[in-house]
Amino acid sequence: MSGIYIHIPFCKQACHYCDFHFSTSRKHQQRMVDAICNEIKLRQTEIGKSISTIYFGGGTPSLLSKDQLDQILKQIQNLFDIEENAEITLEANPDDLNEEKLTGFKQGGINRLSIGVQSFFDRDLKWMNRAHNAEEAQYSLEIAQKYFDNISLDLIYGVPGMSEKRWIENLDRAIALKIPHLSCYALTVEPKTVLANKISQGKTEPVEDKLCRAHYDILTEKMKAAGFVNYEFSSFGKTGFFSQNNLGYWFGKPYLGIGPGAHSFTENQRSWNIAHNIHYMKGIENAERDFKTETLSITDQFNEYIMTRLRTQWGISMVEIESDFGSKFADHVLKESAGFLQKDLLTREENHLVITPKGKFLTDGIAAELFWVE
Repeated sequence: MSGIYIHIPFCKQACHYCDFHFSTSRKHQQRMVDAICNEIKLRQTEIGKSISTIYFGGGTPSLLSKDQLDQILKQIQNLFDIEENAEITLEANPDDLNEEKLTGFKQGGINRLSIGVQSFFDRDLKWMNRAHNAEEAQYSLEIAQKYFDNISLDLIYGVPGMSEKRWIENLDRAIALKIPHLSCYALTVEPKTVLANKISQGKTEPVEDKLCRAHYDILTEKMKAAGFVNYEFSSFGKTGFFSQNNLGYWFGKPYLGIGPGAHSFTENQRSWNIAHNIHYMKGIENAERDFKTETLSITDQFNEYIMTRLRTQWGISMVEIESDFGSKFADHVLKESAGFLQKDLLTREENHLVITPKGKFLTDGIAAELFWVE
């Protein structure tokens, strides 16, 4: 089973914290859709024919017209075998959603929406430079539920000036709407973003780890009380609504990344397309994909396994490490994890090492300590 990720590189405006590849000019939108369809055809033999997940990310995929979305999905249907219960997700911004759009998504085959709410407060949304307001955020979720059962919403915490009270109100709104999946991300300052520039110039407050930690503790407590499973560090879902696309990433499922800047993964190789719209389209139009690739060494694969699996509720399988990487790596993990076990940051559950609630916010740091360094 394989997955396909489609990167739609267009946005109405630039969010101040975002470092994903996109353009606010939509002049070449149809040309881009044509190039995406051509790339799918060019690369159809790189992964297996059976497709279990399709994910439209970006950028802002909800800017696509129904015809453009249909064009891409039909190309995938023509070249691959889409499984009967395949998860087909489309990321959407609240200001794009209306009855007509939602009907078109549903008719086209989309069965899961990921809605980029980020906050239910205008103050936060303006600070982030989001294109929607709080009223649109609320309305988009209410109307989406008329057409879709499987909905996820994104929220951002650790925003400077966001009190614990306002963060709790954000979570309460999401819970009250009975959305079955939340993806909650700590605000991070990425290089070359507007946010990074504003902080360096003293025009906005820096992001503080202490605030992020406080918000994360509130998040995990409230989600557990509301019946959500924290199945991956940033992901909270009701039973039956875990993101199959994201689980594919965490468990090393091969996937094809289509579109400018998109990454792909097959066996021990990773590749990524050029993150430039015009160069990408010209290359595909000449049947010459512009991309880079890397072959992952056994050490790379081991470290990636540690990083991704430790983020999940299932943790690291010592049986898998022994069988896939060998006793040298298994002995290393047991040795390096001893201190974390003593401090109750890790726990041993049968043959798995799992992050404890106490250690969750420290997951990336713990993983780094378990890495194999040549």
